[in-house]
Amino acid sequence: MSNNVILSLKNIKRAYGEASNELLIFEKLNLEIKKGEMVALVGQSGSGKSSLLHIAGLLDTPSMGEITIDGHNCNNLSDVKRTEIRRHQIGFIYQFHHLLPEFSAVENVAVPLRLNGNNKQTSMARAEQILETLGMQPRLNHMPGELSGGEQQRIAIARAFATSPKLILADEPTGNLDPATAEHVYDEFHKLTKQQNMSALIATHNLTLANRMDRVLILENGQLVEK
Repeated sequence: MSNNVILSLKNIKRAYGEASNELLIFEKLNLEIKKGEMVALVGQSGSGKSSLLHIAGLLDTPSMGEITIDGHNCNNLSDVKRTEIRRHQIGFIYQFHHLLPEFSAVENVAVPLRLNGNNKQTSMARAEQILETLGMQPRLNHMPGELSGGEQQRIAIARAFATSPKLILADEPTGNLDPATAEHVYDEFHKLTKQQNMSALIATHNLTLANRMDRVLILENGQLVEK
């Protein structure tokens, strides 16, 4: 496998239940994402997009297949090692921001840095830097409840980027926003991803945004088809 590949999924199968009554989500699914590449993942509701993201992010274990992140085989890892890879190598963004309501914007972004062992001063400085890049400098000390939906999602994006992960996994990151705000937030997300040469796999229903990414993959009938 090329050193340029950040995420590799080989012959992935995910099924639930027993063999006699098996619910098959996908089988023999393959995917490679290169360094600095933004890939859109589209498909109908229930097609398995979230399941695929969970497997790629080591939040779920496939029934069969091989997961490699930045050249490291992630099969048969302990829970501790899987958590370590998630904390250092992967940034997650969800449709709902999941901010901590008792923390300010900058404190929310600093949380993953503190969990990774950085001191408070370093963590807050990095959090401020990322938020300023996203145009959030005037809102650093505001609480989530004082911010708009678009501002809250920018904080969630900043939090995902704070630890400088190799891979961003996003599940409908603008799905909860009105079209104009969604486009603005996506522009900032795209700019930040390219600036930091990160890779991203983004599940979205928004075909306009999907078509602005480097590649579009359609998940249908348990397989990925390149558009």
